[in-house]
Amino acid sequence: MAHIVFCAAALSAVPAWAQTQANTPATAAALSLNIDAPTEVQDYLSRHLELLRYNALDDLDTTEVDKLVQSADMQARELLGTLGYFSPQLQWQRENANAQARHPVRLTVVPGEQTRISQVQLSFVGDLAGAAFESVRDKLRKSWWLPAGLPFTQEAWNQAKNQLLRTVSTQDFAQARWQETRADIDPERHSATLVLVLDSGPQIFLGALDIEGTEHYDAQMVQRLARLRAGQAYKQSDLLEAQQRLISSGYYDSVLIALAETGSPEAWPVKVQLREAARQKFVIGVGVKSDSGMHLSAEHVHHRVPGLNWRASTKLELDQKLQSLGAELLAPPNANLWRWNLSAKATHEVLSTYETHSQRWRAGQAKLGDTIDRNIYAQYDSASSTLVGDDLKESASANFAWTWRGFDSLPFPSRGWGFGVELGAGMTLGSTQVPYARWLGKTLFMVPLSSTWGRIALRGQAGGIGTQDASAIPNTQLFIAGGQNSVRGYAPGSIGVANANGTISPGRYMAVGSAEWQVPIRMNKRMTDWEGTVFLDAGAVANDPRDLQPQVGLGMGARWRSPVGPLQIDLAYGEATRAWRLHLNVGFVF
Repeated sequence: MAHIVFCAAALSAVPAWAQTQANTPATAAALSLNIDAPTEVQDYLSRHLELLRYNALDDLDTTEVDKLVQSADMQARELLGTLGYFSPQLQWQRENANAQARHPVRLTVVPGEQTRISQVQLSFVGDLAGAAFESVRDKLRKSWWLPAGLPFTQEAWNQAKNQLLRTVSTQDFAQARWQETRADIDPERHSATLVLVLDSGPQIFLGALDIEGTEHYDAQMVQRLARLRAGQAYKQSDLLEAQQRLISSGYYDSVLIALAETGSPEAWPVKVQLREAARQKFVIGVGVKSDSGMHLSAEHVHHRVPGLNWRASTKLELDQKLQSLGAELLAPPNANLWRWNLSAKATHEVLSTYETHSQRWRAGQAKLGDTIDRNIYAQYDSASSTLVGDDLKESASANFAWTWRGFDSLPFPSRGWGFGVELGAGMTLGSTQVPYARWLGKTLFMVPLSSTWGRIALRGQAGGIGTQDASAIPNTQLFIAGGQNSVRGYAPGSIGVANANGTISPGRYMAVGSAEWQVPIRMNKRMTDWEGTVFLDAGAVANDPRDLQPQVGLGMGARWRSPVGPLQIDLAYGEATRAWRLHLNVGFVF
C-alpha cells in the first residue's frame, strides 16, 4: 500500500516539476534514469528495463513519462524476482530537468534478502524410474545444479532444468521431457521449494540404418565407418562420433545422423543423410610461413581410382626453404576400420646451416579413431645433406605409432591431455649394415585454472636412437629441434649437435619441453575469440644423453579461434641467440 501512495504522490507533483522544462536546452535527452542499488541489481536493471529505450525520444510529455514510470515499476519488480528478490523496496523520484535530460528519473532499490533454495524434490517416471537405473537417478540428483542453500534466480533455475534434461535425453532416453517443474516461493521466509518431475519415456535402442545419398560409395562403407550396431543403447555421443568418422573419411562433404522421427523403442531406426564428395578435386593453397615466407601448395585427390577403388592423393609444396612432392594410396576401411596405405615422398629442405635431400617410402595399415590412432608400417628412408661426410645413406625399418587424445573439444581444446609414442627397429643399408632402434614420445597437458585465469599448457617431447654406430643412419631418422612446435625463439633445425666448422647437425637424442599460460581476453566484460599467452620453451639435442644442454626461448603471443582453426602468433626471444623471432601457425595437431 505504501508503494501505491508513493506513486500517487509522485504523479501529483508533476505540474510543479513540468514548469522547469522551459529552461532545458533543446539538445538534452528526453529521459534519463539513475539507479541507486547494489552493483549486481544496478547492472541487471540497466540492461533490461524497457524505460531506458525511450531516452532518445524528443516528444515525450510529463503524462507519458508518468505512464512509463508506472509500467517500469512493475517490470522492475518482475526483474528483481528473477534474481531472487521477491520483497524489494523501490522508490521512484522525479528530479528537476537539467542539461542532460528534460525528464530525469532516479530509482532507489533496497532489494531485501535474496531468496534461497530450501528444498529440492526431484522425481522420475518412465523407464528411468525402474530399479535398473537406481544408480543413474542417484547420480542425477547429486549433479543437480541448484542444491538447497544456494540463491534462487530465474536464470540459474532455467539452466539447471535444461542441463538435467540434456543429460538424460542424450543417453538412453531420447524422448525425455519435463512432466512438471515449479518453484514454490515463500516471500516471508525468503525460501524456494523446487519441485520437478522428469518423464524419461522408454529406453531407446538403435535399429537399422536408413541411409540416404549414396551414389558412388556403397552402404557397406557407411555402416563400417558409422559403427552403430542394431540393438545398442542410444547415446547421442555415439551418433556424433559416427558422423565425425564419416566426414573425416574424406568420402563425404556433409553428414547428418539422427534418430528417425518415429520408431519402436526396441529398435529405433537411425537416419543417415549424406552428400558425397566429388570423385576428384584439385586444391591450390597460398599462405605465408614465418620462417620461410610465401608458401604454395597444389593437391589432387581421386576418391576412387578405377579398377583399384582406393583413394589416391598427390601433393606438391613449395616455399623458400621446403620443396616436396608426395603421393599416397589409401584403401577403404575394413570391418575393423583398419586401412591399408602406400605412400612416397621426396623432399628438399633448407635448415639453419645445411640442406638435405630425402626420400621416404612407406607401406602399412592405419586405424584413426576419435581418441586413439594406431599405425603399423614398414619404411624405407634415404637422405643426403651438405654437411661434411653426410653422403647418401639408406635404411629400412618396421614401426609402430600409437596416439591417445583426451581433450574436451577439438580443434579448440581447453582441458585434457594427450600422449603419443613411436617405436621402430631397422637396419642401415649399403656397404655398412648396422641395426638400430628408434623411439619418440610426446605429451601435452592442458590444466584449466578458471574462466578468468585461463589454463596452463605443458608440452613435452623426447626421443632417442640406440645403435653401435649412428654414422650410417639417414639424417631424417635422427633428431633436430627449433621452431614453432619445438623451441620458439630459434629457427627450425638450429638446435642440434654443434660441429667444429660451425654447422649444426642432427643428433641421436632429443628432449624438448614447454610451459605456456593461456589467458582469455575480454572486452566490455565479455569473452572474445582471443587469448593472450606467455611461454617458456627449452630443448636440447646431443649424441650422448649426458651432453643434453637445454637452450631456452621465452616470449608472449596471442591465440585466435579463427574459422579455419586456432591461429597462433608468438614473439619469442632465444636466450642463446639473443634475438627475437616471430612464429605463426594455424591448427591444432596432436
